[in-house]
Amino acid sequence: MIAPYRLHYAPDNASLVIRLALEEMDQPYETVLVDRRQNEQDSAAYRQLNPNGLIPVLDTPQGPIFETAAILLWLADTHEQLAPSPEAPERAAFLKWMFFASNTLHADLRILFYAEKYIDAAQADTLREGIRPRLCRHLQVLEAEAKNAPVWLHPEQPSILTYYLACQMRWMALYPSNADRGWYHLSDTPNLQAILTQLETRPAAQAAIVAEGLGVTPFTSPSYATPQEGSAT
Repeated sequence: MIAPYRLHYAPDNASLVIRLALEEMDQPYETVLVDRRQNEQDSAAYRQLNPNGLIPVLDTPQGPIFETAAILLWLADTHEQLAPSPEAPERAAFLKWMFFASNTLHADLRILFYAEKYIDAAQADTLREGIRPRLCRHLQVLEAEAKNAPVWLHPEQPSILTYYLACQMRWMALYPSNADRGWYHLSDTPNLQAILTQLETRPAAQAAIVAEGLGVTPFTSPSYATPQEGSAT
């Protein structure tokens, strides 16, 4: 690698969160497209990086890292940015919400997006219908915490958590493209909406908009990505 990091990505996939974090930290990085149209995430070469065949992977001087939250936390601790330090008194609260976003919210989103991988295809819409109320409850729990405006969940202070949530809320408004999405209303979570609005103005978001064709309001009024290369699905 010429740059210290190489991001294996697909447009508008979970790799978007890592791109935003790297941009916000002003860290140089290279990108390698994982072309989902060719199922490159299932190739032997990619499975050597991530045996689960999921995007993203970040190549680092310490070796490849997969799992979005693991990459984010490693970057934050390595560069002492976008998260409370391990010694900070707010670290524990930050960690519990970071892992809520990863282990609960993101996991349930995968069921919404890829229901056919969890149940017979004939029952996929029923499973999606069942998971949507859970997602709404998750958002309301996060909204209540955002109202308290801790430094790591605050409109004026970006963090790896706020970027992670912004991408997840973007995807809720867009995917799956052939299913009902009328259940999601950003206005139901005004404190989270304020965070997303501020993130859209930051140079990191502007760089990601250009790189992945995300449109001018990628978080608050998202449109489908129109990347110059690759595919989001």
